[in-house]
Amino acid sequence: MPAPRDLRFLLLQVRNSDDPMRGHEVTSFERCFGLVPGQVEVFDLLGGAPTPALIDRVDVVLLGGSGDYSVARGGAWLPAALDAMVGLHEASKPTFASCWGFQAMARALGGEVVTDRSRAEVGPTRMSLTTAGCADPVFGPLGSRFQALSGHEDHVVSLPEGAVLLASSERSVNQAFHFPGKPIYATQFHPELDRAGLVMRIGRYPAYLALAGVSTLAELEEKTPEVPHTEAILPRFLEFALAVS
Repeated sequence: MPAPRDLRFLLLQVRNSDDPMRGHEVTSFERCFGLVPGQVEVFDLLGGAPTPALIDRVDVVLLGGSGDYSVARGGAWLPAALDAMVGLHEASKPTFASCWGFQAMARALGGEVVTDRSRAEVGPTRMSLTTAGCADPVFGPLGSRFQALSGHEDHVVSLPEGAVLLASSERSVNQAFHFPGKPIYATQFHPELDRAGLVMRIGRYPAYLALAGVSTLAELEEKTPEVPHTEAILPRFLEFALAVS
């Protein structure tokens, strides 16, 4: 199996050009995978869909967050973006999707996404693995219960046909899934973020502070643990994806 630093990564983003989290998201994924700066190529879905040639020339596709955009609320750019997700699934492209990417992959393949601010999850969130999650090579090492870092008010309320549920939380049943036989995993939470990364991210979107049950970033930092167990999901995904693809 090639080393991570020998691979070509493509991150599909949905972020405005002035969103400071554009670069932060890239460096977060690079840190978790153990990559060198500049190893992750970026394509923003607000401007269209990636060409098949672009997808073919990379080894791994990442689907990240969205900043100011929502799968549930949509936009003129969304149909082409969802078509790209369908293409990744049909091609069995090694793909990891988090947060907005989780919701987009679910909707693209026939799932349903809704906005429900009353069930928003921001900050550390307790998760439970399903029976399938406990047996999964990527998720099983987490143990039956674990904490992850979240930041969302949109929820996947039904999974696509064929998707296997791996993890749930009290407020949002669908927290992680994969497609059997395909190197594709998706999480509602953020395995690419550590505590400092979450605090920086929420600092960019301060309206989320109240949803975290705190009034300051210092309070958020104090209540947020480090989560090396969830950060380890990404290297395990990569090992699995390259072995089966």
